[in-house]
Amino acid sequence: MSDVADVLFTHARLATMADGGYGIVDDGAVAVRDGLISWVGPRSEAPAAAREHDCGGLWLTPGLVDCHTHIVHAGNRSDEWEARLNGASYEDIARQGGGIMSTVRATRAASEDELLRQSAPRIAALLAEGVTTLEIKSGYGLDLASEARMLRVARRVASTMPVNVATTFLGAHALPPEFAGRAGDYIVEVCERMLPALAREGLVDAVDVFCERIGFTHAQTAQVFEAARKYRLPVKLHAEQLSDQDGAALVAEYGGLSADHLEHLSPRGAEAMARAGTVAVLLPGAYYFLRETVMPPLSLLRELGVPLAVATDCNPGTSPMTSLLLAMNMACTMWRMTPLEALRGCTVNAARALGRGDVGVIEAGRRADFALWDIARPADLAYAIGANPCRLVVNGGVPRAPRVSLPA
Repeated sequence: MSDVADVLFTHARLATMADGGYGIVDDGAVAVRDGLISWVGPRSEAPAAAREHDCGGLWLTPGLVDCHTHIVHAGNRSDEWEARLNGASYEDIARQGGGIMSTVRATRAASEDELLRQSAPRIAALLAEGVTTLEIKSGYGLDLASEARMLRVARRVASTMPVNVATTFLGAHALPPEFAGRAGDYIVEVCERMLPALAREGLVDAVDVFCERIGFTHAQTAQVFEAARKYRLPVKLHAEQLSDQDGAALVAEYGGLSADHLEHLSPRGAEAMARAGTVAVLLPGAYYFLRETVMPPLSLLRELGVPLAVATDCNPGTSPMTSLLLAMNMACTMWRMTPLEALRGCTVNAARALGRGDVGVIEAGRRADFALWDIARPADLAYAIGANPCRLVVNGGVPRAPRVSLPA
């Protein structure tokens, strides 16, 4: 009996994503044992299992991976969005105490319970669309106590909702008001006080920086990366969103997991990413919401073989998006990604952007995280605007309905 699977998901059309394409098995089955995939192949060759789950001929893909979010925060900024549409400039709003500092104030004032209460509905919306792995960044606390609170809430999400969570410390997101005019001192605070304390508490899976003219410099980013290296933490970067700061080349130099945004990516940066295997995480929600006009250089990234991922960038200021399927559609429609690229960008390549070798592909040895879809073909996941064809989600071999209950 030791070789018998716990459950066999059978009568499924598989898009395993395992062969560089969709990895289609037209009449397939997946065996699960102890929460891991133990076998994948044609249904006619399936092994014995203690029980079976009939997928009814629907499409089964890996569970989706949203590899870039700021989803844990308090408050929202719809008032500022409305003000901008009525003619106010970003500078006007900032002078009145708005912008990112509005979110920082709200997040600093919120308890862990309140942060979880406000964030859980946003997360539940993603889980209803087949997301089984989620990155959650800090970066709206900007002091040790508040950054720790955000990251603890991210860990609580993983323990109270059916989703894997990868945490990212983004202390170098913006300059807090108490350090106005002293960016260098704040970077020292991030590197010598905040990161060591958070790492000791086990709250950090990776480290990120906003490298931009309105963020932190190339040299300051390197300081943070050096600090991350001391704790053997992988790095990633908000890079080349608004201007070319040579951030992509820098994060590649440190063997970074990903460079994210990349609208102003240079050939030098793209070539460095290709050499390092750094994933390009594309964020169409922010591009759309900010009405940007410079597109990421997709042709160059393809030519160089840089892995492409797609994420929501869920955040209150520039991408209040809680639909990874919509992000896929936007990437295809606005930037001419192919549906195959978009789906790989939300599965295998998104997992790679998190350093997660256990998810993103349906193959033996990986976590049994799947999504079951009522679609005609895999391209439908990026095709229909506002549709959600998800019919079942499987987390570690355990089936659940797409909609989930919110934590008490």
